[in-house]
Amino acid sequence: MPYTHVTPPAGEKISIHQGQLNVPHQPILPFIRGDGTGPDIWAASQRVFDAAVQRAYGGQRRVSWFEVFAGETAKNKFDTWLPDDTIAAFREYLVGIKGPLTTPIGGGIRSLNVALRQMLDLYVCLRPVQYFTGVPSPVKHPEKVNMVIFRENTEDIYAGIEYPGGSPEAQKLLAFLAQEFPKEFQKVRFGTPAAVADYLKLAAPDHNAENVPVCVGIGIKAVSNVGTIRLVKAAVDYALAQKRRSVTIVHKGNIMKYTEGAFRDWGYAAAERIFGKKVYTWAQWERTKKAQGEAAANAEQRAALQGGAVLIKDAIADITLQQVLTRPEEFDVIATLNLNGDYLSDALAAQVGGIGIAPGGNINYVTGHAIFEATHGTAPKYANQDKVNPGSVILSGEMMFRYLGWAEVADLILKGLTGAIASKRVTYDFARLMHGATEIKCSEFGDNIIAHM
Repeated sequence: MPYTHVTPPAGEKISIHQGQLNVPHQPILPFIRGDGTGPDIWAASQRVFDAAVQRAYGGQRRVSWFEVFAGETAKNKFDTWLPDDTIAAFREYLVGIKGPLTTPIGGGIRSLNVALRQMLDLYVCLRPVQYFTGVPSPVKHPEKVNMVIFRENTEDIYAGIEYPGGSPEAQKLLAFLAQEFPKEFQKVRFGTPAAVADYLKLAAPDHNAENVPVCVGIGIKAVSNVGTIRLVKAAVDYALAQKRRSVTIVHKGNIMKYTEGAFRDWGYAAAERIFGKKVYTWAQWERTKKAQGEAAANAEQRAALQGGAVLIKDAIADITLQQVLTRPEEFDVIATLNLNGDYLSDALAAQVGGIGIAPGGNINYVTGHAIFEATHGTAPKYANQDKVNPGSVILSGEMMFRYLGWAEVADLILKGLTGAIASKRVTYDFARLMHGATEIKCSEFGDNIIAHM
């Protein structure tokens, strides 16, 4: 594939056949250093990755890193936030990794991260959350948190079907609702000049109501059966492969019945249809309870789980945010929609030490495309200070190597990071909260991880 501003290195392409990745011994992997602290983090992370590959395979395998650009760096170099070369590289070479990116303020791309996910249809946002002994945590038992979140990446309100209040598009949608769905339009509290004027007469009688226009922002929440099925299938596939106990479908279906509620129902139906006796769902339990009574339903579930079936259950989103604090051991794999997943993954990251060491991956399990990424921001005030924790990119790399099937590399990265944290020679974010710790630079923390492999 021709490129305008970048040149691929020597190496081989990863391919996919019948859902299985074919990874050569010298794969070409695109990477984006990232903005702000990105270059510091990437320098430490790449050394860790290369050291782990060398130690695991003794020179028989290595990565050919292919640098591409996005964000502020790309804007400065090529006058575009997301060059075509970058999209082409991730599309051609299937798997890559990126640091944090600046999102442009004002017009243009809403989010570079979201743009990459949508262009490559990376429908799973994979967020594992686990505790590393010694990491400062605000909760009493962070070691009980060991969850993997499958967050739907392409639908829900993050699809970006949204119009600002007062815009022609918003006004057109309001007019459509008023004409075609007058009953539902009444629920738009201040969607007409009369409604605005009536409220102001009551609440602010001295205010000139004529000067207050109708201004209602409109967003559309789209959830499909196919989007649900592929997300839930990926979560259950993972649970079975990793011998996890359960998959919890997290939703707000008690209120949003035809989007989030449908997500739950479609999820249950897909799990039963695709996996059969490999799973047992709460929907099955409810049907047996209705037909034969609760005791029979409990016995059926118990027998299925003793036979090795994965339990598929559900939980309301707001209750989940409480229970991951109070009963974290009850959660294992979580499947949820985009907005819920955003809240939940960051809340869980805080329980195990913060977003600074939270990894993430965006994956299409059908095409094989995947981009692994830092989940934190660019932290520009620390740029070029060799100061910040590289853990998020390093753990995202661990996810990437495991996805590639290079488990030996992933295991070495985890071993190195665990040992480095236990040594208490850590970056400032950990050192300031750990008793008896020594603060070291970002680059030195990378070296410390390598030393503990």
